[in-house]
Amino acid sequence: MLFNSYEFIFLFLPITFFIYFFLNKKGLYTESKLFIVAASLFFYSWWNVVYLPLIILSMAFNYFIGNAFSKEKNLIFSRKTILIFGIAANVLLLGYFKYYDFFIENVNFITGANLPLLHLALPLAISFFTFQQIAYLVDSYKGETKEYNFLNYAVFVTFFPQLIAGPIVHHKEMMPQFDDENAKKINYKNIAIGLTIFAIGLFKKVAIADTLAVYANAGFDEATQLKFIEAWVTSLSYTFQLYFDFSGYTDMAIGAALLFNIKLPQNFNSPYKAKNIQDFWRRWHITLSRFLRDYIYIPLGGNKKGEMKTYRNLFLTFLIGGIWHGAGWTFVIWGAMHGIAMIIHRIWQKFKIKLSSFTAWFITFNFVNLTWVFFRAENFESALKVLKGMFGLNGIVVPYSIGLKFPTLADFGIEFERIMKDINANNELLLLLFAFALIAFLGKNSYEITKNLKPKKVYIVGVSLLFSIAILKLNQISEFLYFNF
Repeated sequence: MLFNSYEFIFLFLPITFFIYFFLNKKGLYTESKLFIVAASLFFYSWWNVVYLPLIILSMAFNYFIGNAFSKEKNLIFSRKTILIFGIAANVLLLGYFKYYDFFIENVNFITGANLPLLHLALPLAISFFTFQQIAYLVDSYKGETKEYNFLNYAVFVTFFPQLIAGPIVHHKEMMPQFDDENAKKINYKNIAIGLTIFAIGLFKKVAIADTLAVYANAGFDEATQLKFIEAWVTSLSYTFQLYFDFSGYTDMAIGAALLFNIKLPQNFNSPYKAKNIQDFWRRWHITLSRFLRDYIYIPLGGNKKGEMKTYRNLFLTFLIGGIWHGAGWTFVIWGAMHGIAMIIHRIWQKFKIKLSSFTAWFITFNFVNLTWVFFRAENFESALKVLKGMFGLNGIVVPYSIGLKFPTLADFGIEFERIMKDINANNELLLLLFAFALIAFLGKNSYEITKNLKPKKVYIVGVSLLFSIAILKLNQISEFLYFNF
């Protein structure tokens, strides 16, 4: 079930809300948790019921492993051995579904073998609930989390707002909220803020991201060649599509959770305003960055074992982050590029050379935009097609009107014709990109808008307008990009 669908907005969400709080009002707290788990599993299985047993078995396994850490005595194996086994089992499960065919394809290419592919469909949310449960195991191992109740654990894993694509949460962030007596009652302030955030996220997705998706898809998947302006429009369309798509999903997740008085962590903080690559990763997909830092970078040694090992740890962390996003060499390249950029940034800091704010932002944004090409491209050839166009290697086209005024441009190999014919776009797209860029670069994000929200008429009218526009566009339903990861 999609957040941006009639059945979720007008049926599932309100019905779940009213039944949950009705059970709490009657003092049926265990039943209310049981209901929210059942509703969340229904939400999950709406997509493909075949994989419902997978998430249930995964929960049972990780609960059993995590619970074992609470037993100081009578353990057959050491706590560390149990942890390694638990993490390995989760990684193998993820690897089987997500990377098996990629691994076999490369074995076949290198050895010339013809091993069969399984063509497995990626179970929805497996990357997210796997990482979330690995974090739980590590926290349990450290004694930071203890959970003796499987129902509570099931609520933690399956809570439907964050189940499919995050934010990736810690057990200690969520469960105390469910047990808070005040959270069991309807909170009208949280409803107002939650609906506001949800409406903003829905608008981001259906009015901005899905509008840009048409041109990003045309450039990456349909065009055989891209001229200079077409290539930049293609890359920027995807850069803003991805941001408004995923941050829109996160807003809807945070907003929906807040209706139930559950505060999920912020996952985006205007990442395209970043002035260096480290700042970007503190703003983009914040909960994933936190996971990579706490459970990969720091265990590798972090910055505690000298500069060269710090560089190695940075590179490996981002390489793993790239591989987590998808089974393909383009994701490996994307992760490696960000790892190298982090190393360069760390070295640059040693020279203490200050760039102007605009220069620092300009370099950071264009690097991020460039690397998103590999993130989006289906293969290396598709990425190269876009990059060649961005660097002008396929020629530059300007409108006829400019050619009439400056005919000497033809002497430099510049052509005069429709500038975006290969992606079937007109000049209005440039205005849209400019408007969406202003929102990303200068506008307040959802967290800033709702931080000190007061129910003024102007906000009510504005939010209602955004929600109405989004609802009118729901006939063009499309899934969220991060469902593929």
